[in-house]
Amino acid sequence: MAQAEFQQQNPPSGRSTVFGFRDFFDFADRRLTTSRFGRLFRLSGTGHPNEIHDTTFIREFRAGLTTFTTMAYIIAVNASLLSQTGGTCVCDQRPHALCDTDPHFRACKEGSRDLITATAAIAGMASIVFGALTNLPVALAPGMGLNAYFAFQVVGVNGSGSVSYKSALTAVFFEGIIFVVLALTGLRQWLVRLIPATIKTATGVGIGLFLAEIGLSYSVGIGAITGGGRSTPLALGGCPLELIDPLSGMCRSGLMTSPKMWIGVVCGGIVTSFLMAFRVKYAFVIGIAIVSVLSWPRHTSISYFPDSDEGNARFDFFQQVVAWHPVRRVANSLDWSFEAGASHFALALFTFLYVDIIDATATLYSMARFCGVANRRDGDFPRSTVAYCTDAAFISIGALLGSSPVTVFIESGAGIAEGGRTGLTAIVAGLCFITSVFFAPIFASIPPWATGCTLILVGCMMMRQISLINWHYFGDVLPSFVVIAFIPFSYSVAYGLIAGLFVYAVLNGLVGLVVLISGGRIEPREYELKEYWTWKGGGRPPWFVRAIDAHRKRRDAVRELETDDGRDSRADSAAKEYPVAAS
Repeated sequence: MAQAEFQQQNPPSGRSTVFGFRDFFDFADRRLTTSRFGRLFRLSGTGHPNEIHDTTFIREFRAGLTTFTTMAYIIAVNASLLSQTGGTCVCDQRPHALCDTDPHFRACKEGSRDLITATAAIAGMASIVFGALTNLPVALAPGMGLNAYFAFQVVGVNGSGSVSYKSALTAVFFEGIIFVVLALTGLRQWLVRLIPATIKTATGVGIGLFLAEIGLSYSVGIGAITGGGRSTPLALGGCPLELIDPLSGMCRSGLMTSPKMWIGVVCGGIVTSFLMAFRVKYAFVIGIAIVSVLSWPRHTSISYFPDSDEGNARFDFFQQVVAWHPVRRVANSLDWSFEAGASHFALALFTFLYVDIIDATATLYSMARFCGVANRRDGDFPRSTVAYCTDAAFISIGALLGSSPVTVFIESGAGIAEGGRTGLTAIVAGLCFITSVFFAPIFASIPPWATGCTLILVGCMMMRQISLINWHYFGDVLPSFVVIAFIPFSYSVAYGLIAGLFVYAVLNGLVGLVVLISGGRIEPREYELKEYWTWKGGGRPPWFVRAIDAHRKRRDAVRELETDDGRDSRADSAAKEYPVAAS
């Protein structure tokens, strides 16, 4: 019966087959989708009462591969950023920049290979557990932005910051524990429900622009834009890296002449878009694979392995193909002595908390909304408590492996755009990360210009939510615009959301005050069209509140029943002792 329903929802395409391969492929997809395994993830045709429409095993598998390929850069980038701190290596030279001239310190910093393994392992474990427990197509990994803050502001280059690497890891560990408590008490979910609906929608749109900006940048994209000076904070790029002025960050010459950018635009952008127009299922994966393969040969203008020390090191690592590098130096490096002092430690912990709670919470809601499972009225989604607790737990586990905070990755939107709707997508992405622990040389060699256009296309898809913003009332329009603008230009989801909430509170607070004082006689135009908001947040109370309330009701019911039984027994005794009076 389940297979018949599956065939009705997914009819044969009628295309020719090669040696019956497609028939076998479709048969295997059908069997896996309608099996007990598929029922666990509520795939289409399994007969589950809450099955998710238009989901198949192959579609989820493909979406997981897409998510992984767009996130794979984090393996190399996170390791590179965190290695700038020197990790557990100690250098006594001042200034700290001279530490790189010490051969022993340089050799110790090779622990970045430890961080490659740690990053891949924590991303794999977190994504698998998150997908299995929440059934959401969202992958987790050490977050971009938070790792840069960890490396350059908290610990500093070669340990030049106010907090040591070990103490910073301890702060991250405590952050995860605090997040678990907030999730279990329902405060984190309440925070999501407290945010106005139009702001939450604008956050998804802003994340789309943020993804597009990342895809256009040099560090993780095609290199079409670059940071300028004071007069031009964002400038046109597209020049080879060697033509960028290190002081101004702008191209000295050769605008839009970079072969790497153009191979990314043509093969990663135009080809992928063409395939998407014809609904080719592996469009994102095909685009990324084409650009990567074309960028691997040496001695070409688009090679990811140029003739330089860095290029030679990359190529030597790439040639290993299969390599296992255990985590020796950075694992279990927490410092419980708080050498940096309580004030610096508390500042780092507080900053991690407020940035991560807003960033991760807003991103998770946007991803849940993007895949269609979020309740727009109260901002909640299925298994939200489990989702927040899992995210929080792996923040602490990541600290034990020497990593900066783990968070929900906005690149998960690529897998959702590819059709991912269940936790199977996250599990496949996690398995790819676990595999990359052994194939790190391959996955760490996907160039940024291979994934840049994929991020731009995902950003385009997320922009569709902009039509759901309440454009009828200015008190909702302006805060939403501030969120959309600030997220990409501040390069932070958290700061963009904070800016929008500030404008929303001030503007609507002043309007509400005028309406209250005037007794409703003075109101802005179209005031009746504003979205309803309450500080109570709406939605169900936290699980423990519901449990306590249910226990109290059961206890009252038992007491009432016992009282009724007592009355009946006393009445029976009175009837026997005074039969006339009782009658």
